Amino acid sequence: MRLRVGLVAAALVATAFVVDVWPDAPRSGPEERAALTAAEADQPRQTSDGLAGEIADAIPPSMRATAPRIDNRRSWRMAPGVQFRRWDQTDSRGQVRAYLVSVDWDAPGVSLDYGSPGRHVPDRGTVSRILGREGEEAVAGTNGGFFDIYDTGAPLGIGEDRQRGFLHGGRYTWRNAFWIDGDGAPQIGRPPLNASIAEYPQMEITNANSPRAREGGIGLWNPKWGDTSGYSITDGQQRGVRMVVVEGGRVVANTTDLSRGRAIRGQVLVGRGAGADQLAQLRVGARATIHAGLAGDPAFAIGGESVLLSRGRVRVHDDRVLHPRTAIGIDRDRGRVLLLVADGRQRHSRGLTMVELARTMKRLGADVALNLDGGGSSEMVGRDQQGRRRLLNQPSDGQQREVADGVVVRFAAGRSRG
Repeated sequence: MRLRVGLVAAALVATAFVVDVWPDAPRSGPEERAALTAAEADQPRQTSDGLAGEIADAIPPSMRATAPRIDNRRSWRMAPGVQFRRWDQTDSRGQVRAYLVSVDWDAPGVSLDYGSPGRHVPDRGTVSRILGREGEEAVAGTNGGFFDIYDTGAPLGIGEDRQRGFLHGGRYTWRNAFWIDGDGAPQIGRPPLNASIAEYPQMEITNANSPRAREGGIGLWNPKWGDTSGYSITDGQQRGVRMVVVEGGRVVANTTDLSRGRAIRGQVLVGRGAGADQLAQLRVGARATIHAGLAGDPAFAIGGESVLLSRGRVRVHDDRVLHPRTAIGIDRDRGRVLLLVADGRQRHSRGLTMVELARTMKRLGADVALNLDGGGSSEMVGRDQQGRRRLLNQPSDGQQREVADGVVVRFAAGRSRG
């Protein structure tokens, strides 16, 4: 019997873990619910929306290796080098509907990129809007990483766009990402944030264009963020904070008052605690040369949450909590990038646990894979069999959710790869 219980979230962090056990004797009723709730009380939520995840039936060890039954298959070519598949997979826990875009990253004219719904990092929009902004070359796309859904709307992880360059990222949190390196090869891992003030190398910039200034650290915001955010980026903290404004390579303001709603024309540094004490050294008129970007200068990058697979091995542990899911993986043997969306929270599709998501990616051929945002954010848009761009999956909200970013697959005839 499946039970619906709430996930109690202490904070968003980059690893999801729930103990998976096969009990000696079946439990039911209030005792089982209490035991599961207690086990999850200290666990992070697995989607940006933080909604409750259905608890899947435990699977005995003897059944864990059993492959699901696959039916209701459909497939078509979206563009040369870009293939779409849809299917239902059924096992003892029930049915899941899955959608896959397979991208040959060496195919002429094919490329992947970061997708933005608007001009500024905190802007939000549907995946359809994201692809619409990319023009006719955008043949498919999914939602991207986790985001600050109930406040700024900004992504929590890393973002770099082929056209606009580095957009956002942090040094210590939400570092897992998918990216295309300078040689055009896909990677999954943790590209480091390189951010510094040349004249003050002892001052560590901990994050750039992120929803929060890190406690004890120094955050950076520039015109790609839009307007100043006031004390929301210090979690409401008003004492022990400091804001420095740099324009034209020089400090033009240094204050303990954090402005809100003012267009950022230069660069804004905000410090909390020890970070605020350090920023007090920057006198008005002093030179300050600020740099921020990702190490290795990737062509594009998008942040995710847990690494699902590494060298073909499952790296996650939660095999109980069900949600709609989105993942991206790399099949190096066949030169493919795999974009997967699984419906959930609906009758036709129960969703996947993290372990099931990792195993599905492995069955599809991935040797490394990354979990992107799930829940109501899980969306796939792409060309149908008539070449029209439309929503391909069934989001659990009943409609497309406005998200912070996305992965875009492009095809341009006659253009070399990249």
